[in-house]
Amino acid sequence: MDKSKIKVCVGLSGGVDSSVAAYLLKKEGYDVFAMFMQNWHDADATLHGDCEWEEDRFVAEMVARKIGIPFFFVDLSKKYRQRVVDYMFDEYAKGRTPNPDVLCNREIKFDAFMEVALKYGADYVATGHYVRKEEGPDGLWRILEGTDPNKDQSYFLCQLSQEQLSRAMFPIGNLTKPEVRHIAKEAELPSAEKKDSQGICFVGKVDLPTFLKQKLESVEGDIVEVYDAWYAQDSLYKGQQELLTSLLKPGKELDRTVHYAPEEKVLTSDGKPLGECPFQGLENLSDNQLKMLSTPLSYDIAFETETYRSGKHHIKKTRWKANPYGVIAGRHEGAQFYTIGQRKGLRVGGHADPVFVIATDTEKNIVYVGEGHNHKGLSRFCLRVAPEEIHWIRPDLSMKAGEMRRQRVRIRYRQPLQSATLIMRESGLYILFDAPQRGISPGQFAVWYNDDEMTGSGVI
Repeated sequence: MDKSKIKVCVGLSGGVDSSVAAYLLKKEGYDVFAMFMQNWHDADATLHGDCEWEEDRFVAEMVARKIGIPFFFVDLSKKYRQRVVDYMFDEYAKGRTPNPDVLCNREIKFDAFMEVALKYGADYVATGHYVRKEEGPDGLWRILEGTDPNKDQSYFLCQLSQEQLSRAMFPIGNLTKPEVRHIAKEAELPSAEKKDSQGICFVGKVDLPTFLKQKLESVEGDIVEVYDAWYAQDSLYKGQQELLTSLLKPGKELDRTVHYAPEEKVLTSDGKPLGECPFQGLENLSDNQLKMLSTPLSYDIAFETETYRSGKHHIKKTRWKANPYGVIAGRHEGAQFYTIGQRKGLRVGGHADPVFVIATDTEKNIVYVGEGHNHKGLSRFCLRVAPEEIHWIRPDLSMKAGEMRRQRVRIRYRQPLQSATLIMRESGLYILFDAPQRGISPGQFAVWYNDDEMTGSGVI
């Protein structure tokens, strides 16, 4: 293969990862050109308050000049706002937790940006993602975890299609971050010492409530702390616990403690089980039972007032009656600004342990919280992905109704992969974890892996 005849467009961001990707491709003999995309204009929303993209573009140009490749600029801010930012606002308004980085890759980097690159004559588009790509059976493409376990970014590419993958290149997927830094320093690239970007893809680091208030109205509401007593009388919670307990194998106990220590990687390509599933008889579960297990808890705690006399003048005052199921613990500025599992920004004091958001009700504008890492409302065992939201990266691996499969799953970037059983039914894909998962929220992407291959994803 004459690499000099293969034209590759590198999405040059000004960061060290994409810079080294461009450098390596040029060194290998490809016909490389760089393109910087501007996706955001509004500096008022960022914490730094300046136009970070201008500095990034300046560095990207210097990198291209150092490597000796053509440099182009494209403004995709209109499409980015329509496809990514508006999606964010809409999801948060519904009380869901979106992931803009996943959408940015599917809708912008490997769609709108790729479209422009192809018009410039590119055969491929390369990025600085820490992820590997290999050709699998029948010419289908596989996405594998990056070699660096601390930087693996496969999660962000979980919605890519085979068509998009056929045009994608990931030159640094086999490298670790220290190796990338070393290459950049050796090549004297201007981005060698540049810090990694943080925050929302192409927007930067933002104060999320402030950012969302650009479109979402701020309306004060109650923060309700839920006590343990509530779960003892809730039929859904009790039903879930009883069913899970009945499914346990002999000698197993239902542990509600969330353990997020790095998992032991177990290979499954030879058919060996992925660890030991604590449950049995999962094939006998009815659709109604699976729906019950995957249904998030909802809270409806009514508070009543009472009048009393206070002080030596016996002034008449009103207060909330004591409630065994919970207490109004504070006020918030809008339920849509909070996500399940959130700890910061609640301003709820007087607790020995941290307080977390366990649920939000955007219609009633109530935020529900619980104290402690092991609060009953903070974790769940099961989630559901609707049929229309299931995405198979490799169509040949798609599951049919009635099929079950052991996989490793994560529901957020950087979460250690968790052992789980995937159960496919006509009503959707149910993911039953071996251990409880903290902060499962509608709108998140669940992503599943076989060995180190990412095989599919779906919106919870």
